[in-house]
This record gives sequence, C-alpha cells and structure tokens, in this order.
Amino acid sequence: MRERLTQAMKDAMRAKDQTRLTTIRLVLSAIKDHDLGIKPVGGKAGEPAGDAEITQILARMIKQRRDSIEAYEKAARPELAQKEKDEITLIEEFLPKQLGEAETRAAVAAAIEETGAASVKDMGKAMAVLKQRFAGQLDFGKASALVKEMLG
Repeated sequence: MRERLTQAMKDAMRAKDQTRLTTIRLVLSAIKDHDLGIKPVGGKAGEPAGDAEITQILARMIKQRRDSIEAYEKAARPELAQKEKDEITLIEEFLPKQLGEAETRAAVAAAIEETGAASVKDMGKAMAVLKQRFAGQLDFGKASALVKEMLG
C-alpha cells in the first residue's frame, strides 16, 4: 500500500494535480508519524506501519474530514466542506472496497454468532471481531447500530 501511495504522489506531481498531491502528502505524513511513534494506531510505536495500520490511518483521516465537513456546514462554509469531501474521495481510493449493506449485515451476524453475544452488554466483543477483520472496509458507526439492533 505504501508503494501505491508513493507512486500516486509521483503521478500527481507529473500531472501537476495540486489537490491530489497535497492530500497524498498528508496521508504519507500521517504514516510517517505512525512509523516514528508520534501517532501510533496499532502495532508497536516506532515500527513501520503495515497495510492494516495504514488502513486504520486512512479510516481515521476520513473520520476527521467528515467531522470537519459537519463543522463547516454548520458554519455556512460550503467551499471548505467541499474541499474536505474531495479529500475523502481521494483517500478512499487507497482503502479496500467497502462492504455493502447486505455484506455488512452478514458480517455483523457472523461476529455476533462467533462471540456468542446475547445482549447489548456483549456488544464490545462483536465490535472487536468486526474491527479486527474489516478495518477500512466497514463503517463502524453503522456496524455498531446494526449490532445494537440485532442484540436489542
């Protein structure tokens, strides 16, 4: 994944696509922060990020941008919200394919069955399995609501 990002940065430089270049540089910077132990998201601090950690970093960056979009829309700043939406689109290119509604329901049901979760108190067990298996492929906000619905 790291090589893919580096190649995309080089391509953006050649194409003089400033928005794409800036966004990819932000992603690579976040990965480097993880590698140096500044903002670890999994694995051991100071170790190079593997694909799983890179996926987590990308997911975190998308979440941050969604929060920013919400704030910009409340502040009546649609141009800044659009910039964040464009960045999300670029970052999502590097994430694994997202699970659809039916696939998400199936994954949640399998996690509940596997963990033996019987009530909302056991929700954490099912969510832990989902996060381990589907990092970057699943919207965990929606998955959490589904787990709660299925257990409730």
